[in-house]
Amino acid sequence: MSTAVALLPVHANQHARSESLRALRTEIMLRRETPQHADLVAIVSASSAEGRSTLAAELAIAFAEAGHATLLVDADMRRPCQHQLFDLPNRQGLAQLLMFGERPLLHTPGCLPNLSVMTAGDRPTRPLDLLSHPAFAEAMSSWRDEYRIVVIDTPALAKWPDGAAIANVAGRTLLATRSGHTRYSELRTALRRLAPTRSRVMGAVINHF
Repeated sequence: MSTAVALLPVHANQHARSESLRALRTEIMLRRETPQHADLVAIVSASSAEGRSTLAAELAIAFAEAGHATLLVDADMRRPCQHQLFDLPNRQGLAQLLMFGERPLLHTPGCLPNLSVMTAGDRPTRPLDLLSHPAFAEAMSSWRDEYRIVVIDTPALAKWPDGAAIANVAGRTLLATRSGHTRYSELRTALRRLAPTRSRVMGAVINHF
């Protein structure tokens, strides 16, 4: 069984987490700023193992299930895992787009025709330079024209500055934390890195696992 199959039942009506995800999806849609273009939302967290990547995947699935053209981008080129969650190859993704201008492979899970998944690709040596390059902003701009919602997975903010560079271009962020795990010192570092960006923190999600 692929990991993607394990993500899908979360959105079944009888699942306890599904209602929260649908409510989060609705709140994001109600806060849309430009109805003519896609909303970009960067999912950030202070540290690793806080459920950030799973939240990004499940939220993207929720939007796709509602009929919205959705792009899920794995911009965590430090420790990418969206390809693992969806059981996908990871040889040609965001890194190759930014380094060589290669068209990335977009994967569409068979049961989710409205969802496209862009993996991180082969790991580059200097991911922050790629995410700070104008090519990344240009890619973001093109995604705004092609999709209704773009969900972006990011590296842990307290450990790497990449997430701040992503948030600055995306414009909106959603903070993932984990009950009993997220340290105040790391959260403070994450918020300090977000402060000088042009991104607006929409809120926080507390994961319990």
